[in-house]
Amino acid sequence: MTVERTRSRGDEDFSGQAGTALRRFMRTEAGSAGILVAAALLALVCASTPLSGGYERLWAMPLAVRLDGHGLDLSLREWVSDGLMVVFFFLVGLEVRRELSVGELTDRRRTLVPLVAGLGGMVVPALLYLALNHDGAAARGWGVVIGTDTAFLLGMLALVGPAVSTQLRIFLLTLTVIDDIVAVSVIGIAYTDAVHVGALVVAAVALAGIVVLARADVWRSGAYIALVVVAWLATVYSGLHASIAGMVAGLLIPATEPLRSQVEAAAQQFRVFRQSPLPGLQRRTRAQLTRTISVNERFQASLHGVTSYVVVPLFAFANAGVDLRGGVLGEALTSPVTWGVVLGLVVGKTLGITAGALGATRLRVGRLPEGVGGGHVLGGAALSGIGFTVALLIIHLAFDDAALQRDAVVGVLLSVVVASVLGRLAFALSARFLGQRDAALPTRLSRPVDPARDHVSGPADAEVTLVEYLDFECPFCAKATGSARQVREHFGDRLRYVVRNLPLDVHPHAELAAVAAEAAGRQDCYWPMHDMLFAHHDELELEDLAGYAGDLGLDVERFLRDLQDEDLARRVAEDKASAGESGARSTPTFFVGERRHEGPWDAATLIAALEADAEAPRAGRGARTRR
Repeated sequence: MTVERTRSRGDEDFSGQAGTALRRFMRTEAGSAGILVAAALLALVCASTPLSGGYERLWAMPLAVRLDGHGLDLSLREWVSDGLMVVFFFLVGLEVRRELSVGELTDRRRTLVPLVAGLGGMVVPALLYLALNHDGAAARGWGVVIGTDTAFLLGMLALVGPAVSTQLRIFLLTLTVIDDIVAVSVIGIAYTDAVHVGALVVAAVALAGIVVLARADVWRSGAYIALVVVAWLATVYSGLHASIAGMVAGLLIPATEPLRSQVEAAAQQFRVFRQSPLPGLQRRTRAQLTRTISVNERFQASLHGVTSYVVVPLFAFANAGVDLRGGVLGEALTSPVTWGVVLGLVVGKTLGITAGALGATRLRVGRLPEGVGGGHVLGGAALSGIGFTVALLIIHLAFDDAALQRDAVVGVLLSVVVASVLGRLAFALSARFLGQRDAALPTRLSRPVDPARDHVSGPADAEVTLVEYLDFECPFCAKATGSARQVREHFGDRLRYVVRNLPLDVHPHAELAAVAAEAAGRQDCYWPMHDMLFAHHDELELEDLAGYAGDLGLDVERFLRDLQDEDLARRVAEDKASAGESGARSTPTFFVGERRHEGPWDAATLIAALEADAEAPRAGRGARTRR
């Protein structure tokens, strides 16, 4: 399953580094990989021992849900594959929509290389499979080799990949967006025999209803859930696989950044409740807090654990069971279907993704994320050959013959082992011979603080230094200004506080505001303008800036001339470049001393980090004295 764009903070507590939600998502998926392996092994044990009969009877057991003669009559395995797995694909759609709206995929330039790599990672595997299985019923299995199981991929990356692989993970998650969308499309188009038009119209109306709810800014989740259920039922009746309904429904549910006005309203409501903790106020307070987080992200927070630890492992337990007794394994190992799957997933994914990514960078279509090298791409491409979940689902749609299903499942299970070993080998070789070890952003300040150039508050030789990269149009930078003020009050002359510009592309007035602050600095009024801009972060038009200059008593004509000065624009650009070289991708980003601070940026956390930084040299001196 799928995936940090350069953006303002928008996580639940509004205090983590950008990408906190993405990192939490990756930890959840990686943690579920072990359960997934256990479920698959348990299925093999059950299917290949005297438990085999009971295992098959369990999943063939019929379960009907009817109301007035109408309903669904499916086997237990079908309820898992066509029912519970809809939650999995719904979550895929939610994550893709979030990344397109407020995440990594908002910067379309960053998607070009993963896009080309993702396409290569589907076309080459399909062609290699068809080279061995070009006709007959076996040819229908080409879709088995196009998908990647992100849960398994991230789990293996944590085990065999670089010690720090944040940037590589983001690249792979962006790439698997392509896999997810195409794989679901293949399921719906290539493996659908007949379609009931009336039911399909009902599904389309339900999905259109989700769009209407989103346009009307409906924030309660109940109405969305009802429409998703209707879309699912109608899709099942239409003859299409229900994964289509889940994926499309997730894509239609909006994801937005929390608005500062909503956050402030929730804070005010909470203060009212604290003064009068009554049941009515409790309901209103909870509703106000809930409204600050988009429906999309609330669904994700609710469903990630259930999907990762229950739905997907249950699907694996239902579908990975192959009876390997009586020479069946030997027969499978001589089948072109088995080796077509292994060739497609292991060789095809490795070649297709690596060639696509490196070819796109060589042709300057785009570039790899900072910190990711060719060896990292090769290792990640090899691990992408783990196509477990979607591959198992497509196997049971592509093949009616039990023997072909068995051979394909054996191929998928072999691919998990071979791809994991190949990925481990690629990472080890790239670390040894190419020096490509960690695949992460830089963590140290690329340009030391220069009191003659930087804007510094506090003594130049202060005990501790706090550097902030900021964006004057970012509402969370405005919030962080209060945190920084408390930190400065706590340390007094012990602290040197430095600010640098990082105007984000998503904020149209941020660059002009940064130049305005620099222009005010030429009249020895940088810090008053700094405070003024944050006090009016949502009013940064040219006439607003001129008004602020007048309010501060500046020479307005000189100020307006300086706004056109290329030297000031170049200074802002240099700050922005140093931010990129230092691993700052969002605002606000803080550096404690020369090391990038990761985690919350509330005053208490920053104070603790600075105190620890101040204590480190003293501890070192004490140790040397004792020696």
